[in-house]
Amino acid sequence: MSTGSDSAASGGRVTAGEAADGEQEPAPPATVFARPWVLNPSVVAAAVVATVCLVAGFTTARVDLALVGVPLAVAVALAWERRPGATVGVGVRTAVETTGGENEASRATAIVEVTVDDPTDAVELRLALRGQAPADVVVSVRSAARIVGSLRLAHSGPQRLVTAEVRTLGADASIVSEPTAPNSSDRVVHPRPVSIRSLPLPARLIGLTGPHASARAGDGGEFRDVDRFAPGDRLRRIDWKATARRAQSPGDLFVRRTMATSDAAVQLVVDSRDDLTARVAEWAAVHPEPAVSSQDVAREAAISLATAYSAAGDRVGFDDLTDASRQIPPRAGRRHLQRVQRAVALTGPRGVVSDRVRAPVLAPGALVYVMSTFLDEQALRLALTWRAGGHRVIAVDVLPGTDSGGLAQREILAFRTVMLERELRFQRLAAAGVDLMRWQNGAGDERNATLRELSRPRRTR
Repeated sequence: MSTGSDSAASGGRVTAGEAADGEQEPAPPATVFARPWVLNPSVVAAAVVATVCLVAGFTTARVDLALVGVPLAVAVALAWERRPGATVGVGVRTAVETTGGENEASRATAIVEVTVDDPTDAVELRLALRGQAPADVVVSVRSAARIVGSLRLAHSGPQRLVTAEVRTLGADASIVSEPTAPNSSDRVVHPRPVSIRSLPLPARLIGLTGPHASARAGDGGEFRDVDRFAPGDRLRRIDWKATARRAQSPGDLFVRRTMATSDAAVQLVVDSRDDLTARVAEWAAVHPEPAVSSQDVAREAAISLATAYSAAGDRVGFDDLTDASRQIPPRAGRRHLQRVQRAVALTGPRGVVSDRVRAPVLAPGALVYVMSTFLDEQALRLALTWRAGGHRVIAVDVLPGTDSGGLAQREILAFRTVMLERELRFQRLAAAGVDLMRWQNGAGDERNATLRELSRPRRTR
Protein backbone atom coordinates (compact mmCIF):
# COMPACT_ATOMS: atom_id res chain seq x y z
CA MET A 1 0.00 0.00 0.00
CA SER A 2 1.21 3.53 -0.72
CA THR A 3 -0.07 6.95 0.21
CA GLY A 4 -1.00 9.49 -2.42
CA SER A 5 -3.67 10.32 -4.94
CA ASP A 6 -5.74 7.94 -7.04
CA SER A 7 -3.81 5.57 -9.24
CA ALA A 8 -5.21 3.54 -12.11
CA ALA A 9 -4.95 -0.20 -11.91
CA SER A 10 -6.20 -2.65 -14.48
CA GLY A 11 -8.07 -5.72 -13.29
CA GLY A 12 -10.69 -8.33 -13.98
CA ARG A 13 -14.34 -8.21 -13.06
CA VAL A 14 -15.03 -7.73 -9.37
CA THR A 15 -18.54 -7.54 -8.02
CA ALA A 16 -20.00 -7.35 -4.55
CA GLY A 17 -23.30 -8.61 -3.19
CA GLU A 18 -25.87 -9.02 -5.95
CA ALA A 19 -24.40 -6.38 -8.29
CA ALA A 20 -24.54 -7.26 -11.97
CA ASP A 21 -21.39 -8.14 -13.89
CA GLY A 22 -19.38 -5.11 -14.94
CA GLU A 23 -21.19 -2.67 -12.63
CA GLN A 24 -19.29 -0.75 -9.97
CA GLU A 25 -20.92 -0.53 -6.57
CA PRO A 26 -21.15 2.92 -4.92
CA ALA A 27 -18.47 3.60 -2.34
CA PRO A 28 -19.57 2.62 1.17
CA PRO A 29 -19.77 5.43 3.73
CA ALA A 30 -17.10 5.74 6.39
CA THR A 31 -17.80 3.89 9.63
CA VAL A 32 -17.36 6.27 12.59
CA PHE A 33 -16.16 4.91 15.95
CA ALA A 34 -16.04 6.83 19.24
CA ARG A 35 -13.00 5.41 21.05
CA PRO A 36 -11.87 6.41 24.57
CA TRP A 37 -8.31 7.52 25.28
CA VAL A 38 -6.09 5.29 27.43
CA LEU A 39 -2.53 5.61 28.64
CA ASN A 40 0.17 3.86 26.70
CA PRO A 41 1.28 0.66 28.47
CA SER A 42 4.79 2.10 28.70
CA VAL A 43 3.43 5.17 30.52
CA VAL A 44 1.50 2.95 32.88
CA ALA A 45 4.68 0.98 33.56
CA ALA A 46 6.53 4.28 34.22
CA ALA A 47 3.82 5.32 36.68
CA VAL A 48 4.15 2.02 38.54
CA VAL A 49 7.95 2.32 38.70
CA ALA A 50 7.73 5.96 39.85
CA THR A 51 5.29 5.06 42.62
CA VAL A 52 7.44 2.17 43.83
CA CYS A 53 10.62 4.31 43.80
CA LEU A 54 9.00 7.23 45.64
CA VAL A 55 7.43 5.01 48.28
CA ALA A 56 10.66 3.10 48.75
CA GLY A 57 12.70 6.33 48.90
CA PHE A 58 10.52 7.91 51.58
CA THR A 59 10.27 4.77 53.71
CA THR A 60 14.01 3.99 53.57
CA ALA A 61 15.17 7.62 53.50
CA ARG A 62 17.14 7.08 50.31
CA VAL A 63 17.33 10.12 48.09
CA ASP A 64 18.64 8.19 45.05
CA LEU A 65 15.45 6.16 44.79
CA ALA A 66 13.36 9.32 45.06
CA LEU A 67 15.44 10.98 42.32
CA VAL A 68 14.76 8.00 40.04
CA GLY A 69 11.01 8.18 40.63
CA VAL A 70 10.55 11.95 40.35
CA PRO A 71 11.35 12.27 36.57
CA LEU A 72 9.09 9.33 35.79
CA ALA A 73 6.27 10.82 37.83
CA VAL A 74 6.68 14.19 36.10
CA ALA A 75 6.59 12.52 32.67
CA VAL A 76 3.41 10.64 33.58
CA ALA A 77 1.80 13.83 34.89
CA LEU A 78 2.65 15.76 31.73
CA ALA A 79 1.27 12.96 29.57
CA TRP A 80 -1.97 12.94 31.53
CA GLU A 81 -2.20 16.74 31.42
CA ARG A 82 -1.83 16.82 27.62
CA ARG A 83 -4.45 14.19 27.02
CA PRO A 84 -7.22 15.09 24.49
CA GLY A 85 -10.92 14.90 25.26
CA ALA A 86 -12.62 11.88 26.77
CA THR A 87 -13.18 10.25 23.38
CA VAL A 88 -12.01 10.65 19.82
CA GLY A 89 -14.08 10.07 16.69
CA VAL A 90 -12.37 7.95 14.07
CA GLY A 91 -13.94 7.26 10.67
CA VAL A 92 -12.71 4.30 8.63
CA ARG A 93 -13.65 3.37 5.06
CA THR A 94 -12.23 0.60 2.91
CA ALA A 95 -13.11 0.17 -0.76
CA VAL A 96 -11.91 -1.78 -3.80
CA GLU A 97 -12.08 -0.34 -7.31
CA THR A 98 -11.29 -2.09 -10.58
CA THR A 99 -10.76 -0.86 -14.12
CA GLY A 100 -9.97 -2.54 -17.41
CA GLY A 101 -11.39 -5.50 -19.28
CA GLU A 102 -11.44 -9.24 -18.84
CA ASN A 103 -8.34 -9.82 -20.97
CA GLU A 104 -6.13 -7.52 -18.89
CA ALA A 105 -4.17 -8.29 -15.76
CA SER A 106 -6.21 -9.24 -12.71
CA ARG A 107 -5.44 -6.31 -10.45
CA ALA A 108 -7.53 -4.01 -8.30
CA THR A 109 -7.06 -0.77 -6.37
CA ALA A 110 -7.57 -0.89 -2.60
CA ILE A 111 -8.46 2.37 -0.85
CA VAL A 112 -8.34 3.06 2.90
CA GLU A 113 -9.60 6.42 4.18
CA VAL A 114 -9.29 7.55 7.82
CA THR A 115 -10.82 10.70 9.32
CA VAL A 116 -10.14 11.99 12.84
CA ASP A 117 -12.28 14.69 14.46
CA ASP A 118 -9.65 15.75 17.05
CA PRO A 119 -6.03 16.68 16.26
CA THR A 120 -3.63 13.85 17.01
CA ASP A 121 0.05 13.23 16.37
CA ALA A 122 -0.23 10.10 14.27
CA VAL A 123 -2.43 7.19 13.25
CA GLU A 124 -1.54 3.53 13.61
CA LEU A 125 -3.13 1.19 11.06
CA ARG A 126 -3.22 -2.57 10.94
CA LEU A 127 -3.76 -3.59 7.32
CA ALA A 128 -4.50 -7.13 6.18
CA LEU A 129 -4.46 -7.73 2.44
CA ARG A 130 -5.82 -10.80 0.66
CA GLY A 131 -3.70 -13.84 1.48
CA GLN A 132 -1.10 -11.96 3.54
CA ALA A 133 -0.39 -11.60 7.23
CA PRO A 134 -1.51 -8.30 8.87
CA ALA A 135 1.03 -5.44 8.88
CA ASP A 136 1.21 -2.47 11.29
CA VAL A 137 2.14 0.98 9.96
CA VAL A 138 2.27 4.42 11.61
CA VAL A 139 1.45 7.42 9.40
CA SER A 140 0.45 11.02 9.87
CA VAL A 141 -3.17 12.07 9.95
CA ARG A 142 -2.82 13.75 6.58
CA SER A 143 -1.33 10.66 4.96
CA ALA A 144 -4.00 8.41 6.50
CA ALA A 145 -6.75 10.48 4.88
CA ARG A 146 -6.34 8.41 1.70
CA ILE A 147 -4.10 5.38 1.24
CA VAL A 148 -4.16 3.78 -2.20
CA GLY A 149 -2.50 0.54 -3.21
CA SER A 150 -2.61 -2.07 -5.96
CA LEU A 151 -3.81 -5.61 -5.28
CA ARG A 152 -3.22 -8.68 -7.39
CA LEU A 153 -6.37 -10.79 -7.70
CA ALA A 154 -4.71 -14.19 -7.54
CA HIS A 155 -7.92 -16.10 -6.74
CA SER A 156 -11.53 -16.17 -7.84
CA GLY A 157 -14.61 -16.59 -5.70
CA PRO A 158 -15.70 -14.81 -2.50
CA GLN A 159 -12.83 -13.22 -0.61
CA ARG A 160 -11.94 -10.42 1.76
CA LEU A 161 -9.50 -8.19 -0.09
CA VAL A 162 -8.58 -5.59 2.53
CA THR A 163 -9.19 -5.14 6.27
CA ALA A 164 -8.20 -2.08 8.29
CA GLU A 165 -8.05 -1.42 12.05
CA VAL A 166 -7.15 2.07 13.31
CA ARG A 167 -6.07 3.65 16.56
CA THR A 168 -4.87 7.20 17.11
CA LEU A 169 -1.71 8.27 18.95
CA GLY A 170 -1.59 11.33 21.20
CA ALA A 171 1.37 13.55 22.11
CA ASP A 172 4.58 11.52 21.93
CA ALA A 173 2.44 8.39 21.81
CA SER A 174 2.06 8.60 25.57
CA ILE A 175 -1.70 8.30 25.24
CA VAL A 176 -3.50 6.21 22.64
CA SER A 177 -7.06 5.37 21.74
CA GLU A 178 -8.50 1.91 21.71
CA PRO A 179 -8.42 0.28 18.26
CA THR A 180 -11.52 0.44 16.12
CA ALA A 181 -13.45 -2.60 14.97
CA PRO A 182 -12.15 -4.11 11.71
CA ASN A 183 -13.50 -2.44 8.57
CA SER A 184 -13.23 -4.69 5.53
CA SER A 185 -14.20 -4.93 1.87
CA ASP A 186 -15.53 -8.28 0.64
CA ARG A 187 -15.75 -9.04 -3.04
CA VAL A 188 -16.76 -11.87 -5.36
CA VAL A 189 -14.20 -12.27 -8.13
CA HIS A 190 -15.74 -14.04 -11.11
CA PRO A 191 -13.60 -16.65 -12.87
CA ARG A 192 -12.95 -16.26 -16.57
CA PRO A 193 -14.33 -18.99 -18.85
CA VAL A 194 -11.98 -20.64 -21.30
CA SER A 195 -12.95 -21.74 -24.81
CA ILE A 196 -14.05 -25.35 -25.22
CA ARG A 197 -14.17 -26.92 -28.67
CA SER A 198 -15.69 -30.34 -27.96
CA LEU A 199 -18.56 -31.13 -25.58
CA PRO A 200 -19.28 -34.69 -24.41
CA LEU A 201 -22.93 -35.73 -24.43
CA PRO A 202 -24.94 -38.07 -22.18
CA ALA A 203 -25.32 -41.71 -23.07
CA ARG A 204 -28.93 -41.07 -24.18
CA LEU A 205 -30.84 -37.92 -25.03
CA ILE A 206 -34.43 -37.76 -23.84
CA GLY A 207 -35.34 -34.13 -24.50
CA LEU A 208 -38.12 -33.29 -26.96
CA THR A 209 -36.20 -30.61 -28.83
CA GLY A 210 -32.66 -29.36 -29.06
CA PRO A 211 -29.54 -29.13 -31.19
CA HIS A 212 -28.43 -32.79 -31.00
CA ALA A 213 -29.63 -35.76 -33.03
CA SER A 214 -31.12 -38.51 -30.86
CA ALA A 215 -31.61 -42.20 -31.59
CA ARG A 216 -35.41 -42.04 -31.99
CA ALA A 217 -37.42 -41.14 -35.07
CA GLY A 218 -39.01 -37.72 -35.33
CA ASP A 219 -38.72 -34.31 -36.87
CA GLY A 220 -35.08 -33.51 -37.28
CA GLY A 221 -32.38 -32.91 -39.81
CA GLU A 222 -30.42 -36.15 -40.25
CA PHE A 223 -31.73 -38.98 -42.43
CA ARG A 224 -32.67 -42.22 -40.69
CA ASP A 225 -34.40 -44.59 -43.17
CA VAL A 226 -37.27 -45.08 -45.62
CA ASP A 227 -40.11 -47.28 -44.41
CA ARG A 228 -43.76 -48.03 -45.10
CA PHE A 229 -46.37 -45.50 -44.07
CA ALA A 230 -47.68 -46.29 -40.57
CA PRO A 231 -50.26 -44.68 -38.31
CA GLY A 232 -48.74 -41.55 -36.82
CA ASP A 233 -46.64 -40.63 -39.84
CA ARG A 234 -47.28 -37.23 -41.37
CA LEU A 235 -48.41 -36.92 -44.96
CA ARG A 236 -45.68 -34.41 -45.76
CA ARG A 237 -43.14 -37.14 -44.97
CA ILE A 238 -44.25 -39.30 -47.94
CA ASP A 239 -41.39 -39.91 -50.38
CA TRP A 240 -43.10 -40.20 -53.76
CA LYS A 241 -39.94 -41.29 -55.59
CA ALA A 242 -39.36 -44.15 -53.16
CA THR A 243 -43.06 -45.04 -53.39
CA ALA A 244 -42.87 -45.23 -57.20
CA ARG A 245 -39.81 -47.47 -57.01
CA ARG A 246 -40.75 -49.79 -54.13
CA ALA A 247 -44.57 -49.98 -54.08
CA GLN A 248 -45.76 -53.57 -54.72
CA SER A 249 -49.51 -52.96 -54.73
CA PRO A 250 -51.87 -49.99 -55.04
CA GLY A 251 -52.05 -47.99 -51.83
CA ASP A 252 -48.49 -48.72 -50.67
CA LEU A 253 -46.81 -45.56 -49.44
CA PHE A 254 -43.26 -45.01 -48.22
CA VAL A 255 -42.14 -42.20 -45.90
CA ARG A 256 -38.70 -40.71 -45.34
CA ARG A 257 -37.92 -40.72 -41.61
CA THR A 258 -35.34 -38.54 -39.84
CA MET A 259 -33.71 -38.47 -36.43
CA ALA A 260 -35.44 -36.45 -33.76
CA THR A 261 -33.47 -33.61 -32.19
CA SER A 262 -32.94 -33.34 -28.45
CA ASP A 263 -30.98 -31.39 -25.88
CA ALA A 264 -28.61 -32.61 -23.18
CA ALA A 265 -29.06 -32.19 -19.43
CA VAL A 266 -25.73 -31.39 -17.75
CA GLN A 267 -25.22 -31.25 -13.96
CA LEU A 268 -22.07 -29.57 -12.64
CA VAL A 269 -21.14 -30.81 -9.15
CA VAL A 270 -18.37 -28.95 -7.31
CA ASP A 271 -16.75 -30.32 -4.16
CA SER A 272 -15.76 -27.07 -2.43
CA ARG A 273 -14.59 -28.55 0.87
CA ASP A 274 -10.90 -28.48 -0.08
CA ASP A 275 -8.96 -25.43 -1.27
CA LEU A 276 -5.37 -26.56 -1.85
CA THR A 277 -2.46 -25.09 -3.79
CA ALA A 278 0.36 -26.96 -5.51
CA ARG A 279 2.75 -26.58 -2.54
CA VAL A 280 1.96 -29.39 -0.12
CA ALA A 281 3.89 -27.67 2.69
CA GLU A 282 1.32 -24.83 2.66
CA TRP A 283 -1.81 -26.98 2.81
CA ALA A 284 -2.12 -26.26 6.56
CA ALA A 285 -0.67 -22.72 6.48
CA VAL A 286 -2.79 -19.84 7.78
CA HIS A 287 -1.47 -17.42 5.15
CA PRO A 288 -0.28 -19.44 2.12
CA GLU A 289 1.57 -17.80 -0.73
CA PRO A 290 -0.71 -16.49 -3.51
CA ALA A 291 -1.06 -19.27 -6.07
CA VAL A 292 -3.71 -21.05 -8.10
CA SER A 293 -5.70 -23.34 -5.82
CA SER A 294 -8.00 -26.28 -6.44
CA GLN A 295 -11.08 -24.08 -5.97
CA ASP A 296 -9.83 -21.69 -8.64
CA VAL A 297 -9.47 -24.60 -11.04
CA ALA A 298 -12.92 -25.96 -10.12
CA ARG A 299 -14.60 -22.59 -10.65
CA GLU A 300 -12.88 -22.12 -14.01
CA ALA A 301 -13.91 -25.61 -15.14
CA ALA A 302 -17.52 -25.20 -13.96
CA ILE A 303 -18.07 -21.77 -15.47
CA SER A 304 -16.37 -22.76 -18.76
CA LEU A 305 -18.50 -25.87 -19.17
CA ALA A 306 -21.68 -24.03 -18.18
CA THR A 307 -21.02 -21.29 -20.73
CA ALA A 308 -20.20 -23.74 -23.52
CA TYR A 309 -23.20 -26.03 -22.95
CA SER A 310 -25.59 -23.10 -22.57
CA ALA A 311 -24.32 -21.62 -25.84
CA ALA A 312 -25.01 -24.97 -27.53
CA GLY A 313 -28.67 -24.88 -26.35
CA ASP A 314 -28.36 -27.52 -23.62
CA ARG A 315 -29.76 -27.41 -20.10
CA VAL A 316 -27.22 -26.78 -17.31
CA GLY A 317 -27.58 -27.36 -13.56
CA PHE A 318 -25.32 -26.84 -10.58
CA ASP A 319 -24.78 -28.38 -7.16
CA ASP A 320 -22.37 -27.56 -4.33
CA LEU A 321 -21.56 -30.51 -2.08
CA THR A 322 -21.05 -28.22 0.95
CA ASP A 323 -24.50 -26.63 0.74
CA ALA A 324 -27.51 -28.74 -0.22
CA SER A 325 -29.77 -25.66 -0.43
CA ARG A 326 -27.80 -24.23 -3.37
CA GLN A 327 -28.75 -26.94 -5.87
CA ILE A 328 -29.94 -25.56 -9.23
CA PRO A 329 -31.88 -27.90 -11.55
CA PRO A 330 -30.90 -28.02 -15.24
CA ARG A 331 -32.53 -25.35 -17.38
CA ALA A 332 -31.68 -23.37 -20.49
CA GLY A 333 -31.59 -19.68 -21.26
CA ARG A 334 -29.36 -16.70 -20.65
CA ARG A 335 -30.89 -15.68 -17.34
CA HIS A 336 -30.46 -19.21 -16.02
CA LEU A 337 -26.82 -19.19 -17.16
CA GLN A 338 -26.23 -16.00 -15.16
CA ARG A 339 -27.74 -17.69 -12.11
CA VAL A 340 -25.42 -20.67 -12.53
CA GLN A 341 -22.40 -18.41 -13.04
CA ARG A 342 -23.26 -16.52 -9.86
CA ALA A 343 -23.57 -19.78 -7.92
CA VAL A 344 -20.22 -21.00 -9.25
CA ALA A 345 -18.51 -17.75 -8.29
CA LEU A 346 -19.84 -18.06 -4.71
CA THR A 347 -18.47 -21.55 -4.11
CA GLY A 348 -15.79 -21.92 -1.48
CA PRO A 349 -14.90 -23.74 1.73
CA ARG A 350 -17.42 -23.11 4.50
CA GLY A 351 -15.24 -24.35 7.37
CA VAL A 352 -17.58 -27.24 8.24
CA VAL A 353 -17.08 -30.62 6.56
CA SER A 354 -20.25 -32.69 6.34
CA ASP A 355 -21.20 -35.67 4.17
CA ARG A 356 -24.38 -35.89 2.15
CA VAL A 357 -26.73 -38.47 3.60
CA ARG A 358 -28.40 -38.95 0.22
CA ALA A 359 -27.11 -38.36 -3.25
CA PRO A 360 -28.65 -35.29 -4.94
CA VAL A 361 -31.48 -36.12 -7.34
CA LEU A 362 -30.54 -35.50 -10.98
CA ALA A 363 -32.53 -35.08 -14.16
CA PRO A 364 -33.13 -38.35 -16.04
CA GLY A 365 -30.28 -39.18 -18.39
CA ALA A 366 -28.14 -36.24 -17.24
CA LEU A 367 -24.42 -35.95 -17.82
CA VAL A 368 -22.68 -35.35 -14.48
CA TYR A 369 -19.36 -33.56 -14.00
CA VAL A 370 -17.89 -34.19 -10.54
CA MET A 371 -15.13 -31.64 -9.86
CA SER A 372 -13.11 -32.57 -6.80
CA THR A 373 -9.62 -33.26 -5.49
CA PHE A 374 -10.81 -36.78 -4.56
CA LEU A 375 -8.90 -36.71 -1.29
CA ASP A 376 -11.83 -38.29 0.56
CA GLU A 377 -14.62 -40.76 -0.12
CA GLN A 378 -17.66 -38.50 -0.59
CA ALA A 379 -17.03 -37.46 -4.19
CA LEU A 380 -16.14 -41.08 -5.03
CA ARG A 381 -19.31 -42.42 -3.40
CA LEU A 382 -21.59 -39.98 -5.18
CA ALA A 383 -19.94 -40.58 -8.56
CA LEU A 384 -20.38 -44.34 -8.20
CA THR A 385 -24.00 -43.88 -7.11
CA TRP A 386 -24.84 -41.76 -10.14
CA ARG A 387 -23.02 -44.14 -12.47
CA ALA A 388 -24.97 -47.08 -11.07
CA GLY A 389 -28.17 -45.10 -11.71
CA GLY A 390 -27.47 -44.99 -15.45
CA HIS A 391 -25.95 -41.52 -15.73
CA ARG A 392 -22.78 -40.80 -17.61
CA VAL A 393 -20.28 -39.42 -15.09
CA ILE A 394 -17.06 -37.55 -15.82
CA ALA A 395 -14.70 -37.13 -12.85
CA VAL A 396 -12.68 -33.91 -13.16
CA ASP A 397 -9.47 -33.76 -11.12
CA VAL A 398 -8.93 -30.13 -10.04
CA LEU A 399 -5.88 -30.62 -7.80
CA PRO A 400 -2.93 -28.56 -9.15
CA GLY A 401 0.39 -30.30 -9.75
CA THR A 402 1.78 -31.11 -6.32
CA ASP A 403 5.17 -29.93 -5.05
CA SER A 404 6.45 -31.80 -1.98
CA GLY A 405 9.48 -29.57 -1.42
CA GLY A 406 10.14 -28.45 2.14
CA LEU A 407 8.47 -31.46 3.78
CA ALA A 408 9.97 -33.51 6.57
CA GLN A 409 10.54 -37.22 6.11
CA ARG A 410 7.41 -38.25 7.99
CA GLU A 411 5.37 -35.63 6.12
CA ILE A 412 6.59 -37.03 2.81
CA LEU A 413 5.51 -40.51 3.90
CA ALA A 414 2.05 -39.21 4.86
CA PHE A 415 1.77 -37.34 1.55
CA ARG A 416 2.64 -40.45 -0.45
CA THR A 417 0.02 -42.42 1.47
CA VAL A 418 -2.66 -39.82 0.70
CA MET A 419 -1.75 -39.75 -2.99
CA LEU A 420 -1.78 -43.56 -3.16
CA GLU A 421 -5.31 -43.61 -1.70
CA ARG A 422 -6.30 -40.99 -4.25
CA GLU A 423 -4.93 -43.11 -7.10
CA LEU A 424 -6.88 -46.11 -5.83
CA ARG A 425 -10.06 -44.03 -5.95
CA PHE A 426 -9.38 -43.17 -9.59
CA GLN A 427 -8.95 -46.85 -10.36
CA ARG A 428 -12.30 -47.65 -8.74
CA LEU A 429 -13.96 -44.92 -10.79
CA ALA A 430 -12.46 -46.21 -14.04
CA ALA A 431 -13.51 -49.76 -13.21
CA ALA A 432 -17.11 -48.58 -12.71
CA GLY A 433 -17.20 -46.88 -16.13
CA VAL A 434 -16.61 -43.30 -14.98
CA ASP A 435 -14.63 -41.15 -17.40
CA LEU A 436 -11.60 -39.35 -15.97
CA MET A 437 -10.01 -36.07 -16.97
CA ARG A 438 -7.68 -33.53 -15.40
CA TRP A 439 -8.31 -29.80 -15.61
CA GLN A 440 -5.24 -27.59 -15.42
CA ASN A 441 -4.90 -23.86 -15.90
CA GLY A 442 -3.03 -23.04 -19.10
CA ALA A 443 -3.16 -26.60 -20.49
CA GLY A 444 -5.66 -25.77 -23.21
CA ASP A 445 -4.42 -28.20 -25.86
CA GLU A 446 -4.35 -31.15 -23.47
CA ARG A 447 -7.80 -30.26 -22.11
CA ASN A 448 -9.36 -29.95 -25.56
CA ALA A 449 -7.77 -33.24 -26.63
CA THR A 450 -9.29 -35.02 -23.62
CA LEU A 451 -12.72 -33.50 -24.24
CA ARG A 452 -12.52 -34.40 -27.94
CA GLU A 453 -11.76 -38.00 -26.98
CA LEU A 454 -14.69 -38.06 -24.55
CA SER A 455 -16.98 -36.58 -27.22
CA ARG A 456 -16.52 -39.42 -29.67
CA PRO A 457 -19.48 -41.80 -30.02
CA ARG A 458 -18.94 -45.13 -28.34
CA ARG A 459 -19.89 -48.52 -29.63
CA THR A 460 -22.01 -50.62 -27.34
CA ARG A 461 -21.19 -54.29 -27.09
